[in-house]
Amino acid sequence: MNEVIESPFAAQQPRNALAETSSVLQAQAREMAEMQTKFLMAEKFPRDERRAMDGVLNTFSRKTMAEMACYAFSKGGSNVTGLSVHSMQAIAQQWGNMEFGWTEVSRGIGSDGVPFSEVRAFAWDLQSRTCRPLQFIVRHWRDTKSGGYKLKDEREIYELCANMAQRRVRSCLEAVIPKDVQDAAERQAATTLRANADTSPEAMAKMVDAFAPFGVTKAHIEKRIQRRIDSIEPAQVVMLKRIYASLRDEMSTAAEWFDMGDAPPAEGKTGSLDAVREAAAKKTKKEAPPAPADGPTYAVLADQITKATDRETAYLVLDTARHLPTDQQGDLEKLIEQQFPA
Repeated sequence: MNEVIESPFAAQQPRNALAETSSVLQAQAREMAEMQTKFLMAEKFPRDERRAMDGVLNTFSRKTMAEMACYAFSKGGSNVTGLSVHSMQAIAQQWGNMEFGWTEVSRGIGSDGVPFSEVRAFAWDLQSRTCRPLQFIVRHWRDTKSGGYKLKDEREIYELCANMAQRRVRSCLEAVIPKDVQDAAERQAATTLRANADTSPEAMAKMVDAFAPFGVTKAHIEKRIQRRIDSIEPAQVVMLKRIYASLRDEMSTAAEWFDMGDAPPAEGKTGSLDAVREAAAKKTKKEAPPAPADGPTYAVLADQITKATDRETAYLVLDTARHLPTDQQGDLEKLIEQQFPA
């Protein structure tokens, strides 16, 4: 007698769930439409390989680009060389019809209680429809000599993810760009460096200063090249620049290239770039005078510069220091030049 009538609205989703589903579908449709447009444009305007190759070679004919072109590290008793992240990005720009980058897919907390980001790096050759994706996990954790700590600041998390992702982006680009194009770019960079190798005393002094933050002294360099530094050969300058790029990009350590036991490092220098940055941050925090209240203090900006991952990021920090006195701005610029020698 007492029949229960089922509500016709019981199976409907809540309004919030419907709204979320709709926004996700719209985002997916928008992303798909953007990719389809890029594919159509690549098909309509295919790359001119001869012109693209000329552009690649011209790019690495510039001395500044050639100096940052290659890295090197020791593996199994032999030297391994390759094109750096900046080089692969420059090649992709000249090759044309390329889409590359990285994105943070999601976040979570690991079994050890440390948060992590799931990051996806990718490279698309829009013309050949070739894609090389790489997905990996980045723990929000920074190791130090005294242990380590969780990262909570969003800027530090972003910089960590970006640093980890750039190497994967390079691998993705290496997979989709023809190998002969990469080899030609590497040979052109080596030719440019040999033609423009500066062996003057001033240039050698700058090189010694550039290696100093890694605990490498003039004695270490001279033992490596088996001669006095004032009689260095152009080819050896090219080799040292590659070693410096490897140390700067944290592809290797100073002990892999130099006999660090014979000549002690300079006072206050260590082989760890992180340690050098921490020491510089402590020094600037201790010695820097206070800044006006209408912007970040000198100590805050100096700390941000020492934690920057590349020269461009450091100069972006310097742009926010216009409220500081001129002498303090000059000190910050000197800090950038010491951390990222040209």
